Amino acid sequence: MTEKVVFGPVPSRRLGMSLGVNNVLYKNCSYSCVYCQIGRTQHFEIERNEYYNPDELVRIVIEAKKFDASIDYITFVPDGEPTLDKNLGFEIAEIKKERSTKVAVITNASLMYRDDVKDDIYYGDTVSIKIDAITQKIWKKINRPHPKLKLDEILDGIVNFSKKYKGRIITETMLIKGINDREDEITKIAQFLSEMKVDIAYIAIPTRPPAEPWVEPADEKIILMAHEIFSNHLGKKHVELLTGYEDALFDSVSKDPIHGFLAITSVHPMMVDYAHKFFSERGLQPEEVINKLLEENKIVKLSYMNHEFILRKFKSDVTKKIMSEG
Repeated sequence: MTEKVVFGPVPSRRLGMSLGVNNVLYKNCSYSCVYCQIGRTQHFEIERNEYYNPDELVRIVIEAKKFDASIDYITFVPDGEPTLDKNLGFEIAEIKKERSTKVAVITNASLMYRDDVKDDIYYGDTVSIKIDAITQKIWKKINRPHPKLKLDEILDGIVNFSKKYKGRIITETMLIKGINDREDEITKIAQFLSEMKVDIAYIAIPTRPPAEPWVEPADEKIILMAHEIFSNHLGKKHVELLTGYEDALFDSVSKDPIHGFLAITSVHPMMVDYAHKFFSERGLQPEEVINKLLEENKIVKLSYMNHEFILRKFKSDVTKKIMSEG
C-alpha cells in the first residue's frame, strides 16, 4: 500500500521538492480533460468516497522513508481528483500535527461548490486550482465534466473559497489550440482570476502525451498574448508560463548568461530592449547572441501591442515530444 500512496519526491517549479500523496484510486475523476497525461477518465465520479483507510494513509505519509529535510511540500496530487476523498481534511490536519512540512492540494476545482470540500482544503497551505475556461461550451469541450456539474456553481465556489482562505492560491490554465486560445476567452479567464487573491497564475501547455492525440499546444503568439492579458489584470509578478522547461534554474544566469536567458524567457516573455540590456550588462553582444539563438530555433521574436518580445521557443520541441512519446 505504501507504494500506491506515496511517491517522489519530485521537483516542481510551483512547489519545490514535493512528496506526492495518491489519496484517490487510479483515474477516479470528475473531469476527463482532453489534455490529461494519465489518459481518459475510467471512473467518472462526483460523490466523495473513502479510497484508503485515513489513519493508515496518514501513518504511511508520516513514516515515509523518502522524507527528509529537503522536502518543501507534501502534495495531494493523485491520478484523479483529490477532493473526491471524503477524508481529505482529516488527513491533512493529522499529517500537519506530526510534520512541519507545508501541505498542498492540486485540484481541478470541480467540487469547490460544496462546503465540505472547501472546509477540507482550508487546511492546506497552498491550493492549486485549475481554470481552463469560463464559457460553458468551451469548458465542456476541454474539461469534459461529469454531466451533473454546473460551471457557474463551480466558479462561485472558487471565488467564495478564495475570500476566506488564508493560504497561498495558485492557478493553472492549460491553453489548447483551437479550443480555449481565443483572446475573448483568455480575457474572461484573466478577469475571473482578478476577483481572487492569486499568488501565481500559471499559463501552461501540454508537455506530455495527452488523452486525445489531436490535442496541440496553443501557438507562441497566443501564449505571449495570454501572458500580457493576465499581467494586465493580475500584475506581471503574479503570472508565469509553464512550457516544459521547469528544470531551468534562474541562478544559472550568473554562471551561464545564455542558459539563464533561456530559463527566464521560458517563464516570462522579455521585451527586446531588456534582452539587449541583459546581454550588454554581461559583456556579450546582444544582436549576435539573439540572432544565433533565433537561428538555432531556441527563441522566437513576437510583437504584441506595439512591443517586440522574445519568448523561449517551445512549440516544435513540445510537439515532437508529445508525438514521440504518444
